Amino acid sequence: MVVEALIKIVIVLLTVLTAVSYLVLLERWISAWLQDRIGPNRTGPLGLFQPLADVLKLLLKEDIEPSQSEKWIHWLAPVISITVAFSVLAIIPFGSAIILSGKSYSLAIASNVNIGVLYIIALTSVGVYGITLAGWSSGSKYSLLGGLRSSAQMISYELTLGLGLVSVVMLCGTLDLGGIIQSQIAGGWNIIRAPLGFMLFLISSFAETNRQPFDLPEAEPELVGGYHTEYSSMKFALFFLAEYANMITASAVMSVLFLGGWHVPFLNTLGMDPSLLAVLGILAFGLKIFAFIFFFMWVRWSIPRFRYDQLMNLGWKVLLPLGIINIVITALEKTYLLH
Repeated sequence: MVVEALIKIVIVLLTVLTAVSYLVLLERWISAWLQDRIGPNRTGPLGLFQPLADVLKLLLKEDIEPSQSEKWIHWLAPVISITVAFSVLAIIPFGSAIILSGKSYSLAIASNVNIGVLYIIALTSVGVYGITLAGWSSGSKYSLLGGLRSSAQMISYELTLGLGLVSVVMLCGTLDLGGIIQSQIAGGWNIIRAPLGFMLFLISSFAETNRQPFDLPEAEPELVGGYHTEYSSMKFALFFLAEYANMITASAVMSVLFLGGWHVPFLNTLGMDPSLLAVLGILAFGLKIFAFIFFFMWVRWSIPRFRYDQLMNLGWKVLLPLGIINIVITALEKTYLLH
């Protein structure tokens, strides 16, 4: 069991780290496409070596430590952010179980977590500590303001995120991510059964990952760079990795909760070999994650940043009441339509 888990951890880490590196390149291509200009195309064929050049540049840059900083916390903050970003991936079921030599192998690192939804909520709540501690420990007013903004933003939108999750739990009757996928296989995807819950979760995911138009904690025109103003070299790279890893994690979670995870409608009716079905399910899950990531990037280069008061008003005066309405609608649907 330990060896199997270690193999899964290595595979997931290598896959995600490689994906994060090339997501940066993908975002630069998408931004160039949307702005009708040429993206990175000099470093290697089609610019494919650009991520390697970026990583090498960050590794070779001088690590500057502000004289007024709290040094240990200044080091710890990016470690917290990247650890939380990768930890959520431990319970994501990337596909149905694969049967080899008569033995079933789960495609989740931690396959027996029956409170997966609570695990996700707990870790997303911890993630804000990395940003807040980074802002406070840097000894810079710009960084401190970025950290304070992040704290307020996370508290505001975690409520809506949780209410969107509650509708899924109510419909599926379980906190286990595998059970939620099985419920969608039997009764239809949750994006159809709870469309308002999906919209609330999607919008809150933009705020939780600090992606534009909700990237107020690092708003360059106002705060220079926000919470990571005083970071450089590898510590800045960890924050950069955490942002894109969080985007992958959020996309994977939304795919599991609302798009049936690895499920492809009507594929089970074709009489395929179970192992082939499992492989196709993994590919389908990857495509769903990619679709969400593309949407994240498209929105970033299409919609301007909110003002801070607009951000708070949207969270407390619009999304939170809609979240409560969504719970009532889901309860009525569960009571009168599904029984």
